[in-house]
Amino acid sequence: MKKIRLGIIGFGNMGTGHYNNIKNGKCPEIEVSAIADINPARIEWARVNLPESVAKFGSAEELLDSGMIDAALISVPHYDHPKYAMECFKRHIHVMVEKPAGVYTKQVREMNEAAAGAGLVFGMMFNQRTDHIYRKMKEIVDSGRYGQIRRTNWLITNWYRPQAYYDSGAWRATWSGEGGGVLLNQCPHQLDLWQWICGMPVEVTAKLSYGQWHDIEVEDDVTAYVKYANGATGVFITSTGDACGTNRFEIVTDGAKLIAENNRLTAYELEVGEPEFSRQNKEPFGCPKGRNIDIETDGKSGQHPEVLNRFAAAILRGEPLIADGTEGIRGLTLSNAMHLSDWLGKTITLPLDEDLFYSELMKRVRTSRRKENINSVVADTSGTYNT
Repeated sequence: MKKIRLGIIGFGNMGTGHYNNIKNGKCPEIEVSAIADINPARIEWARVNLPESVAKFGSAEELLDSGMIDAALISVPHYDHPKYAMECFKRHIHVMVEKPAGVYTKQVREMNEAAAGAGLVFGMMFNQRTDHIYRKMKEIVDSGRYGQIRRTNWLITNWYRPQAYYDSGAWRATWSGEGGGVLLNQCPHQLDLWQWICGMPVEVTAKLSYGQWHDIEVEDDVTAYVKYANGATGVFITSTGDACGTNRFEIVTDGAKLIAENNRLTAYELEVGEPEFSRQNKEPFGCPKGRNIDIETDGKSGQHPEVLNRFAAAILRGEPLIADGTEGIRGLTLSNAMHLSDWLGKTITLPLDEDLFYSELMKRVRTSRRKENINSVVADTSGTYNT
């Protein structure tokens, strides 16, 4: 069986995790032929712990120019995701990018345009799209069986992180190193799922707290309100400061309320949809009757290995990806809009003003704690972005 020769760019926690999944036989059509990391300690660790058949490089460029790979998995700090994806496209190398797609949509749009002209397989590591609960929610919403969406609420505060987490790396929780906090690091999955299942809103209003629960400069507490084109509304609340956090996703439609919580999907299903009931009902305090039901799913959640297996199948046989790489810009748009809304103190109308967001982000990068990284994320005078 033909195998895809994969190079992993960035061999930290995520890169090592992907390597172990492949090593343990979870991705039978992929073999890791090379890894790259700019941290000498990680390369030394790889020399000791990885077989000689896996080449070790001290830079992404060396790996990409080696001729040893068919595809690359990019798992480096966020600002560099688009940069290395575009370097891959130049060399006709297929690409899988870890979340998020990048830090700012202007940069990600450039990556997407490069992908469109490359004719290569380009995937995004949105492994939560494989979860049986969220797949079933999308199936139900897309089917229209319960009518249109009226309200969405996601309380996702079970991302608790202690201070030691933020102290574990100089790049973490800084504007110049990470580009944001909980919205850029922990919540890209939920932001992607939110828009994947419910669609993109047209307005975003948000309040963010920076270093509310930790000694960091970026956001660790967020409350956002959105409005959809049909008049429906949504609320998204997240934090890394709740030691007893919650993950509860609700979608209210004309005919039911879907609830995803504790690895279970339930619905309160109305006997008569609210629009019809409201038209026909003659009682001032009448309310449509309904019933609580458990919604059956297939129980399968392939997670990271399934995303990589579908990536290999797309390369080898043209089969569909779990998430096309170009879709990463949508959840990032929500994140950027939330930041911009708080920075400017106003509602942001989509499509996003990408130049305005970038300008506001760079103000924060220039005063970031991680000053040694500032020059690598500020645009040069030619208008290109050195990331």
